[in-house]
Order: sequence, then C-alpha cells, then structure tokens
Amino acid sequence: MKSRSESLIRLKKFQVDEKRRQVAQIEMMATDFERMAAELDQQIEIEHQKTGISDVAHFAYSTFAKAASQRRDNLLASAHDMREKLEVAQDELAEAIEDLKKVELLDQRENQRDAAEEAKNEQAAYDEIGRLRLRR
Repeated sequence: MKSRSESLIRLKKFQVDEKRRQVAQIEMMATDFERMAAELDQQIEIEHQKTGISDVAHFAYSTFAKAASQRRDNLLASAHDMREKLEVAQDELAEAIEDLKKVELLDQRENQRDAAEEAKNEQAAYDEIGRLRLRR
C-alpha cells in the first residue's frame, strides 16, 4: 500500500510541477508580446516624429507606421489571449495543488493509523511478556 500512495504522491507532484511550468511559460509569452507591442509603439512614435504625420487617415501616412500598428494590435490581442489562458492555467495549478494536498493528507493519516496499529501490537507483545514473567 505504501508504494501505491508514494506513486500517487509522485504523480501529483509531477502534475503540479507541469502546471507550474505551463503557468510560467504563458506568463513569459504574454509579457514578451506586451514588450514587443511597446517597442512597436515606440517605433510608430519615432515614425510619426520623422514624417510629421500622425493622422492615420492622411493620404501620406507612413506605410511602415500602418504595418507596425497592425502588428502591435495583433500582439496586444495575442497578449490578451495569453492572459486569459493564464487565468485558466492558474486555476488548473490551484486545483492540482489541492489534489496533491489531499493525497498527502490521506497518506499522512494512513501512516498515523499504521503507527498506531504498530504501537498497539508492540504494547500487546510487551503485555504478554509481562504476563509470562508474572506466572514464573
């Protein structure tokens, strides 16, 4: 029974670690998308200053600025999607941690029962030895 509960605990710990890796990876991706979008914002602002035209509807508006704006918007949409996935992943991580705690608690209770049973059997053996000595 011990090896079964130990295997289950190892499995749950692995699942928790995997969920943590997923959360970290999603956080990193969202942060990277937001950073790249901020860099594009800076490049767009530089282009506006360079051309002197910041009105998107202007006929001479920079095609680079248009393309960069579109990329920035796509990156921000991706970052938003990653943040939503991050919330789901964090919920899954919390659930995995809760499952691990339950399994560890059950294992702890089982160990306590085993220890109590062992102590009871040991005491019974000592009682038997005591009875045998009194009979002599």
